[in-house]
Formats: sequence, structure tokens, C-alpha cells
Amino acid sequence: MTDLDALTRQAVQQLEPNRHGVVVAALTDGHTEVQATGGLTVDSRLEIGSVTKVFTSLVLARLIESGTVRLDQPLSDFLPAPTGITLRHLATHTSGLPRLPKGMLLKALLRPNTPDPYAHCTADQLIENLSRIRPATPGTRFRYSNLGAGLLGLALSRHTGLSYGDLVAREVGTPLGLVSTGAGGPVAPEHNAKRRPTEPWNLADLVGAGGLRSTTADLIRFVRAHVEESPVTAAVGLALDVEHRVNPFLTVRLGWMAQRMHAKLGGHLQIYHNGQTGGAYAFAGFDPEKRVGVVVLSDTARSVDGPAMELLRGLQSRA
Repeated sequence: MTDLDALTRQAVQQLEPNRHGVVVAALTDGHTEVQATGGLTVDSRLEIGSVTKVFTSLVLARLIESGTVRLDQPLSDFLPAPTGITLRHLATHTSGLPRLPKGMLLKALLRPNTPDPYAHCTADQLIENLSRIRPATPGTRFRYSNLGAGLLGLALSRHTGLSYGDLVAREVGTPLGLVSTGAGGPVAPEHNAKRRPTEPWNLADLVGAGGLRSTTADLIRFVRAHVEESPVTAAVGLALDVEHRVNPFLTVRLGWMAQRMHAKLGGHLQIYHNGQTGGAYAFAGFDPEKRVGVVVLSDTARSVDGPAMELLRGLQSRA
């Protein structure tokens, strides 16, 4: 057994007890090691939740690269919106918009197990909701916002005249050969945090915040495009070069979160995002300097972040 195989197996063993199934992939030195349990495979299609946001931001970077939009273009050029909010603000969670559309937070607190909680988030509903929001001053501080990321996807979709799914396919899926990534369509059986069967979510026009479905195989290709040359390398560079500091340890890029480990722990750069729906959990992370990456998909709505980050640290240490 190689050390890469051992690291990947260790992550699976840590995750397996509290989940129905999980797939773990480690990328390093042009090689990929994959381990799975619970009947899942590298081709099992699941919801990826907020990992969708990094696809939305890469689409933004691709459209900036092609001259279709500008990074600091106002949202009001695309949708009726408060002044001052730009596409940069939406992609870096600095728009000043709340985490959820107005009125949804209370519902989420009172009824946390509501099925399909975003199904009513149509474009008309989102625009009407936006008219009732007075955001904090854009560009001043980090405030994680599903609403903002969803509006970014909606704005880009309307501007290009394509559905969100077709836009992702054109700008990311086709160039990278992602055959199973898209909005809607079937998924493998999914389970809530108590490991009971549950149905996938429909995010309607908030899809850019968390509505994509994918496989480990596709996410491996997606992460590899962030550590190796690919047809989207220029856009990846743009997405990672944009930086807003959240605190002394954490920054946000276009879509991605990033942290630099303490020098005593190697000083490695970790760029990552996670995602959760009512029945699945996803994690994607990488180090562009060491050219290693991690993908974890689970068919159970329980966090995989700890073992996933531990695996990423292990890959960085051996690179």
C-alpha cells in the first residue's frame, strides 16, 4: 500500500461510520487515488451544494476573459438592484446582501427540515425580494451570501441568454470534459443527517448558489484544472488572483475560500469550498503551489470538512 493509498483510506475510514456512503479522491503528481464506500463510485451523481459557487465564479472569470462582462460592472446593468453592488462583490461575498433572501432565515430557524426550501426562489421572487433589502455598504466586509451568489448566476444567465446549466456547460463543462455536471437531473439516493432517505433540492433561479449536481470523476477534472494547465487556465488565474481579506488568516477569491497555514505547519496555501444540501455533502480543495487536491462527495448531509482538510494537509506534506 502506498502512502497516498493509505492517506485516502484513512479519510474514508474516518468518514464512513456516520454516513451512508462517501467517495474520497486525492490528486497529486498527475495521479489520482480514489476510495469509496456505501455503494458509491467515482461516477455516482450527487448534489454538490455550495461548491456550485466556484463554478459560478469560474463562469464569471471566463466571461471577463472574453470581454463579455467586467469584474466591477454593476449588478444593476443586469437586474434591478441597489446601486453600488458589482459582480466582484457578489463573487467575493462583499455585496452587503444577507445570507438568504429576506424572510427565509426565520423560516429556516423555525422549520430547519423543510423539504426543498429554495424551490420558490424564482427570478421574479428574487428581484422583488431584492427591492426590499437595504444592503450594507458594498465592498467593505465579508458576509457570506447565498442570495448574492444566486444573483450572480442569474445575472450572467440573463446577460448571455442561456440557462444557468447551459452557461456552465459552455464555459466550464465542455472545455473540461465534464460529462455529468449540470443543474437538475437524477442523483444517487441521498440521505439527511440522520441517514434517512430524502429528496434532492430544486433551487429554481437561485441555482448559481448551490444547485449543481456532479460526480467525483467530474470534480477531479475540475480541481485538476486549478493545479495544472487546462483550457480554462487563464480564467482560473483571474479567479484566484482576486482577493479580499476576511481576517489575518483567511481570504476569499472569486468563489473560493483560501488560508495560509502557519509556518510551523509548513506555510502551505489551502484553497477550498464545501457544500451541503438536505441529502448530500461535498468538498473540493487544492494547493496550486504544491499542485495537489482533494475531492470528497457524500450521499449524507453531514460535514466531511475535517477529514478532507486533514487529507489535503497530508498531501501537501508529502509533495
